[in-house]
Amino acid sequence: MTKRVAIIGAGPSGLAQLRAFQSAKDKGASIPEVVCFEKQSDWGGLWNYSWRTGVDEYGNQCHGSMYRYLWSNGPKEGLEFADYTFEEHFGKPIASFPPRAVLFDYIKGRVEKSGVRDLIQFSTIVRDVRTAKGGGFEVTTRDEVADVDSTEYFDKVIVATGHFSVPNAPEYPGFDQFNGRILHAHDFRDAHEFSGKDLLILGTSYSAEDIGSQCWKYGAKSITVAHRTTPMGYDWPDNWQEVPKLDHVEDTTAHFIDGTSKDVDAIILCTGYKHHFPFLPDDLRLRTANRLASADLYKGVVWTKNSDMFYLGMQDQWYTFNMFDAQAWWVRDCIMDRISLPTRAEMAQDVVDRVAAEDAITDDHGAVEYQGAYTMELMNETDYPSFNVEASNQAFFEWKKHKKMGIMEFRDHGYISPMTGTKAPAHHTPWKDAMDDSLESYLEI
Repeated sequence: MTKRVAIIGAGPSGLAQLRAFQSAKDKGASIPEVVCFEKQSDWGGLWNYSWRTGVDEYGNQCHGSMYRYLWSNGPKEGLEFADYTFEEHFGKPIASFPPRAVLFDYIKGRVEKSGVRDLIQFSTIVRDVRTAKGGGFEVTTRDEVADVDSTEYFDKVIVATGHFSVPNAPEYPGFDQFNGRILHAHDFRDAHEFSGKDLLILGTSYSAEDIGSQCWKYGAKSITVAHRTTPMGYDWPDNWQEVPKLDHVEDTTAHFIDGTSKDVDAIILCTGYKHHFPFLPDDLRLRTANRLASADLYKGVVWTKNSDMFYLGMQDQWYTFNMFDAQAWWVRDCIMDRISLPTRAEMAQDVVDRVAAEDAITDDHGAVEYQGAYTMELMNETDYPSFNVEASNQAFFEWKKHKKMGIMEFRDHGYISPMTGTKAPAHHTPWKDAMDDSLESYLEI
């Protein structure tokens, strides 16, 4: 009988997996029966923006952490699909830092072309995955539209649910009495809400940097960023300051561990996300820190404790879409018996070796090179179209340099496509002045 494969999630990773199987089919291969379950009513994962916060229309935890006016905070030259370039999709070169609507259109363009939408069951939550007697899995899902549960058997399960949707939300003394708004980055939706406000951000991650920049751009009165270890250290605008860790809050005053204080109207927790898989039992559930070498995943994708179980996109990320592709093509070939797995002990040692290699990295350049080499390793073992990984690395290196030169101007630079060799043109409007993030405005349609 034909193998049955369940893919959980139709964001960039899940769509990469669907595209990988379709690519094999287009070349004449006999592929498994593939079913993709997607919690939202449309594909795209985090790039599928919704106004909803907290819960979706069915009362479930809202998946999306996307917000209005988000522009890519890394160069598109580090995420371009090798089999579907930006130039192919848009018919011309575009600038290096597209807004959300443009990237969403690009993601959709490839999967619409490949015709995989019929393989996805939308508005369907995976409630439970269990190992079946004799091998394989029993997967229980709820169709939210029909309001019914069903259980099916699958030989393989691929978890592609991402790990940027369940907030890590710490509490500080005085939060319960704070006379303002407290929210996690997950629930941030529109920078206009904070126009004219004094804003406190906790964290030094990309979310803190970008949400703070968005609020600055759309008129926040002041931005204060509190760090636990070291500040981000960019040359921020005059109304932006970095301070040591928050100690406590009293009424609307935030007090920091160095004895300073600041009156604020709102606090945004840019404190990261959890790897969270409530539908998985302990024997199948990934537990890992957000790092380049995920725990218990051979080649970064095969669950070492049950090799019929796979995870995509679970690493901390420099590379994104094209790394997900490399993983998806590799998983496809493993499922289709084109790649043989080593012993469980050898798979476990692979994880140990990857963790040790990551631990030896000394700076961001080394981290980029590490993940670029990992992506290339997977590509070299499949028929995923090869691309110039070194050119992608170089785009990341130049991007880091440009951020140091001007944190509010780095999106005005362009980089060379690793797929076409074309340098991205400058956008028609500097980022800080581009208030309309629509696809039409960006492309001047």
